[in-house]
Amino acid sequence: MVTTGERSARGWEIPQTPCTGRTWSPNPSGPTSPGPPRMPNDHCNAAHFRLKSACRRRQGRGYTPAAMRIISRYVLWELLQVFLVALTALTLFMLVVGLVREAQQQGLGLIQILMLVPYVLPEAMRFAVPGTMLFAVASVFGRMSASNEVIALKAAGVSPMAIVWPAAMLALVVSFVSVWLNDVAVSWGRDGVRRVVVNSVEQIIYGRLRQQRSYSTPQISINVKAVDGRRLIRPTLSFQSGGSGGPPATVSAAEAELRANPTNGNLVVIFRDGTLHMGDYTASFPDSIVREVPLDAVSRKGTASTSPSEIAMAQFTTARVEQTKKIDRIEQLVAGKTAMGMLTGRAETTVPQFTGNERELLKNERNRLHRIVMEPWRRWANGFSCLCFVLVGAPMAIRMRNADFLTSFFLCFLPILIVYYPVFMLGVDQAKRGSVPPMAVWMGNVLITLWGWWLLRRVVRQ
Repeated sequence: MVTTGERSARGWEIPQTPCTGRTWSPNPSGPTSPGPPRMPNDHCNAAHFRLKSACRRRQGRGYTPAAMRIISRYVLWELLQVFLVALTALTLFMLVVGLVREAQQQGLGLIQILMLVPYVLPEAMRFAVPGTMLFAVASVFGRMSASNEVIALKAAGVSPMAIVWPAAMLALVVSFVSVWLNDVAVSWGRDGVRRVVVNSVEQIIYGRLRQQRSYSTPQISINVKAVDGRRLIRPTLSFQSGGSGGPPATVSAAEAELRANPTNGNLVVIFRDGTLHMGDYTASFPDSIVREVPLDAVSRKGTASTSPSEIAMAQFTTARVEQTKKIDRIEQLVAGKTAMGMLTGRAETTVPQFTGNERELLKNERNRLHRIVMEPWRRWANGFSCLCFVLVGAPMAIRMRNADFLTSFFLCFLPILIVYYPVFMLGVDQAKRGSVPPMAVWMGNVLITLWGWWLLRRVVRQ
């Protein structure tokens, strides 16, 4: 058994208890109380002696690596427990919401919904990860501070940064994962959802016609009196003939049948015994006619997307080069038309109105280039919001000392909601227009980080 004298010789210090401010000496003849002090509650008692055993100090040598590893493992384990449980619950909730929304919009059946799960999962997780990271930090550090574990660390001579650094390192790893999720969700997930919907368009249309007797998209409309197996009874198909610029056309028939061909990208409609109306033209057919409709027209998702927000991270360099070349070709076309007018002496062809269509197209292509340049910055800023939230949530939870995890979370989330998201959205909007450099989307992250650093300094000094 180690005596008090041996403790002093070995350089160990017995810290003050954080709850009573008294010291305890194991020597009954000493000037202090002969027994350990009474703690006001069990949480304080457990926290003090658990952390005291991990944070004993040697004179002139600092803290032992083993003690710091115990503290780091303790904080990481508490954070991981809360983070994983909250992430699972919130992801499942958002997954259900996303699947229900797609099912309602597209008229999907059970098989199609199950096929959508792996594609919707990254979309749900990329929104759930930053919030659950903040929730875990607010919950764990709020409880530790409320149960005086942080005070016990300070009394033992350990800086609060010893428990903040493990959380920051975890948030850094989670931030890189979040960046990957932001990329996968929009480049692979949305494309997968689109493929499932397009490949199932035949089942979707039949299901909607059985339930509602009608199915419509901006390009096509189908109405039936009844559905008998695969036979459509008294169908009416309305569409734009000759593409979007042609006159409206309507086909009415005694019956029809749908056959999707995803390989060729079209939907084959076989009409029997019907009438075709196209403007002032009307024709009847007693036998069968076949009408091919592009799947892009009958699917509410379309077959492809050219939005910069759905480009994969690895393809942004190529997309930027191609878009720049496209803009150069349009500029050369405008310059060529103007030069031709000057050479031929036709002054009316040199005014901007003569090349109005090209100039409008040039404006749209430049806006697209701004979005292509901005999008990688936005995804990295979105991903690293996890680290920024931790840098703010940890010191705020320690200062508030609230054991109620919901209260701690909402009090930490409120300033983020008021400051971070408006600044982030403003930066994204201005960067899309080309008014500010694309790095402006990081302004919200920078403000939150500076604020969190200021709060951390106050926590350490007080």
